[in-house]
Amino acid sequence: MKVDRKKQIVDAAGKSFALFGYKATSMEQIAKLANVGKGTIYTFFNNKEDLLHYIMEDLINEMRVAAEETFEAGLSFHENVHRAIYKMLEYHLKHQLAIKLFEEAKFGTPEVVEALNNFEEAIINYISNILKQAIETGDIRPCNPRITAFVILKVYVALIFDWEKNNPSLSKEELAELLDLYIFQGISANH
Repeated sequence: MKVDRKKQIVDAAGKSFALFGYKATSMEQIAKLANVGKGTIYTFFNNKEDLLHYIMEDLINEMRVAAEETFEAGLSFHENVHRAIYKMLEYHLKHQLAIKLFEEAKFGTPEVVEALNNFEEAIINYISNILKQAIETGDIRPCNPRITAFVILKVYVALIFDWEKNNPSLSKEELAELLDLYIFQGISANH
C-alpha cells in the first residue's frame, strides 16, 4: 500500500494550524506530526504559506460541496440561498481550523488575514453566481449580484456572530424570516 506523503503533510499541517494557530506552527512541527522529514514537505510546498493556501482551498471546496447539497428543487430561491449560506457558515463554525484562523486573524497575521479574505471571497462568488442565475430565471429582479452577495453575507454574519454577543441566538427559522424581511423581499421579482 502506497503512502500518500502529501496527504500526510496536509493533514498534519491542518491539525497543527487548528491546535496552535498558523503563526505558532513550524515546518518542524508539521514534519514531526506527518512523520516525514522536513525536506519532504518542500517537495510539495514552497513554504508554510503555500500549505495554508492549499488547505484553505480544500476547505472552500468542501464547504461549496456541502452548500450545494442543501439545494432542493421545489423550494423557493431565497429558501435555497438561505440553506446554502447557513450551511457554509455552519460548516466554518464547526471546522476547528477555521475557528482558530478567525481567532488568529484578530491579531493581524497577514497570511491568515489573506487566507480568510480568500475564504470570504469564495462565499461571495458562490452567492453571486446563485444570484446571477436567479436574475436570469426571473426569480429576482436585476441587481448587482456581487454587491447583493456581499450584503447578504454581511447581514447573515452580523445576525449570527455580532447579534449573539449580547443577545440570545437566533434559530434557523428566525434567520430565514429576517433575511426574507431585510433582503429577499427587496430583490424579489414580485415587488
